[in-house]
Amino acid sequence: MKSLLGMALLAGASLAGAQGQAIPGAPPSAAKKELVQRLLTLQQPSIENVGRDLAERPARQLAADAEQALMTRVPAEKREAAAKQIQELLRKYGEESLAVVRDRTGKINQANLAPMVDEKFSEEELRQLLASLESPVFKKYQQNQPAMVSTYAQTLIKDLEAALTPKLQTLEQNVVTALGITPTAASQPKAAAKPAAAASKPAKK
Repeated sequence: MKSLLGMALLAGASLAGAQGQAIPGAPPSAAKKELVQRLLTLQQPSIENVGRDLAERPARQLAADAEQALMTRVPAEKREAAAKQIQELLRKYGEESLAVVRDRTGKINQANLAPMVDEKFSEEELRQLLASLESPVFKKYQQNQPAMVSTYAQTLIKDLEAALTPKLQTLEQNVVTALGITPTAASQPKAAAKPAAAASKPAKK
């Protein structure tokens, strides 16, 4: 719930900023301002996660490309040193990008999300919303959510892999046929292993 609300608020703030339109409305009371800030504080981790994913996505792609290049274009004796250097570069980028994400999301919160929340929610609605988000039951749910999602994801991955692998193999074969090329040995389906008994028949006397 918190993560979905955070993403929705972030998306709306981006649109409002892009259009360059100020959100109309009377100045909020001091009590309502305090409620808005409490809500933004609760949403900050979720919004940071969205920004962190955006910042790390190109780095993950770069890491995958670098791994492939290590195996195909770098001499074996230099791979370990190069891999360590790349890991350090990625770690440094991660730290620097996280600092940027925290800075930018904090500013967006105050410049865009705060007036948007003030416009969309009344003071009483904010009190009700915060009562739900700050309740012990919801906090317990948030604490257990990562483990539940992880367990679900692992089960889903195994199930989808079993269901989709044959379809992907068929797709690959059809694409190769459409291209009119001969599949490489690595991409060709492996023949079923012969039974051990057939491989070692007793010699005829």
